[in-house]
Amino acid sequence: MHATHHHVLQLDIQGTPQAWISIEQAATHHASGAVAWFDGDGPLRTLRGGWNVASGQQSLVEVHPIIALRGAARVNLFDRSTAVTAAKLFRRDRMTCAYCGLRFAERHLQCEHIVPASRGGAWSWMNLVTACAACNGRKAARTPEQARMPLLYLPYVPSRFEDFLLAGRHIRADVHEWLAARLPRGSRLA
Repeated sequence: MHATHHHVLQLDIQGTPQAWISIEQAATHHASGAVAWFDGDGPLRTLRGGWNVASGQQSLVEVHPIIALRGAARVNLFDRSTAVTAAKLFRRDRMTCAYCGLRFAERHLQCEHIVPASRGGAWSWMNLVTACAACNGRKAARTPEQARMPLLYLPYVPSRFEDFLLAGRHIRADVHEWLAARLPRGSRLA
């Protein structure tokens, strides 16, 4: 039996993640006939409604952990890049300092600009890596080359599937496996 989780992975009809939604939102999609297909190891919850006078049957809506909606996607993935947060960056980089290669607890990590912010370096997936406080302080407002501190790994922009895993929600095992099975080859999350 899975632990109780209160969110559903909403997909477009092709299976691309669109959003985490509540059980109530998913039930509305089921009840309105908007769900094209669903997946997961069974329903998250079965919601019971009123009784049909003619049949004597109670209405039931089974809410599954993964649902795909009919119609056009609500999120145009070409218009939206995945947002960078410190927590997602640390997970992308596996809690490992890009300079010394040691793993740390999240509270001991920092977001490190490859091209320093003071020199116009952006807060972006391709300009940020995870660093420990000692290495970040040693590198200071220099590039890795200037500091003679080569990167041990390169930054990258996570795929849509990686981003949903990086978000750090408590994800049911079946939903995690579904997302992980669709990770790009060479993903650090695989």
